[in-house]
Amino acid sequence: MWRTLFAKTPSATSPSPKKDRSAVRVGIPRVLNIWNTHQFWLGFLTELGVKIENIVFSGDSSEEQGRDFGKGRGAVDCCYPVKCMSGHYGELIFGQKKKINVMLSPMIYTLPSFMRGKVQGSFTCTRVMAGPENIKGGFLKERDVFAENGIKYCSPFASLGEPELVAATLYEGCRDAFDVDLDETKRAVEAGYKALETFSAKMRQKGRDILTACAREQKPCVLVLARPYHMDPGIGHEIEGHIQAEGYPILWMQYFPLDDDLMNWLFEEDLRSKRISHPLDISDVWFSSYSSNTNEIMWGAKVAARTPWITCVLRLSSYECGMDQPTYTPTQKIVEASNTLFFKFGDLDATKPAGSVRIRAETIVHYVRKYSQEIIAKKLARLSPANPLVPAAAAHPVTAV
Repeated sequence: MWRTLFAKTPSATSPSPKKDRSAVRVGIPRVLNIWNTHQFWLGFLTELGVKIENIVFSGDSSEEQGRDFGKGRGAVDCCYPVKCMSGHYGELIFGQKKKINVMLSPMIYTLPSFMRGKVQGSFTCTRVMAGPENIKGGFLKERDVFAENGIKYCSPFASLGEPELVAATLYEGCRDAFDVDLDETKRAVEAGYKALETFSAKMRQKGRDILTACAREQKPCVLVLARPYHMDPGIGHEIEGHIQAEGYPILWMQYFPLDDDLMNWLFEEDLRSKRISHPLDISDVWFSSYSSNTNEIMWGAKVAARTPWITCVLRLSSYECGMDQPTYTPTQKIVEASNTLFFKFGDLDATKPAGSVRIRAETIVHYVRKYSQEIIAKKLARLSPANPLVPAAAAHPVTAV
């Protein structure tokens, strides 16, 4: 999935930038919240005049695969996904045949969540936000590795959940590395948001297409509840890939379709009873809705419990993640209240042989195959017959076992 996510689609162009940046090569570590904001940065950079082929994500074209890039850089006392950044930095610095000129590693403070306005905030984990500065310290401890390799280090503060603030902070953080002025930055920010919105809409449409196919054929699919960086095959172990290979489509909560007809159908009873004020409202299950990723995970659990063809939920989490731990029990209870299957991988950072992951995947497939038709029937019985995905005449009713 990550290759699709990081497809380099340039944004629509506006008047040419004042300065020629066509020869500038920019490296971006493929880590943390870059996984769900990457299209913003592609749109931002291409609007500044950086050629799309000169934007390199770690993992794209390293010529030194297997080299221990992080060796000697020290460890940071924080979560494993943040520690992984060291290797991504090393790859971009040392692993490119054609050297990069700028390393762009933004400190993302808030996220442009689809739940904005329905929750209290969309903040990121503080350790994740500060990760770029923490990891940078390891490359400056003994000497300036960036300067030695002719690289400008750019780590702008980016509150992407507050569009009115973004241009000013990115201008402050990027002006030295890219020699930009404020007007250029404003245009680039607009292009970034447009690119992100276009990409998200495309992915949500793909999600709807999957659900429509499942509804038409009365077949199950699996929803993944996880943080964006668990899409990284090195962190998420491609668990969802093993299951999809068995014929069960995978949906990621971040790209679940948000069409009004679908949302109003799934949450019809909750809206009628005034349990919630909007399909994206999670106040009935989560009071402190400040964390963007946590909010979306809690909402995803509610969606999974209501969507008939989502018969199984995969909950992925990093070992001892302080932000995730309070959500383990609530998400499981929400999902299982509708008899939907729930499987949690809460220690993804632990060293596990590939065989153990495959065995667990096979166990999940067994239960999905055995119980899905019963789950679909029971969920459909709780919803209005006015299914927006498939006309009544085309639907194939199932019978509960």
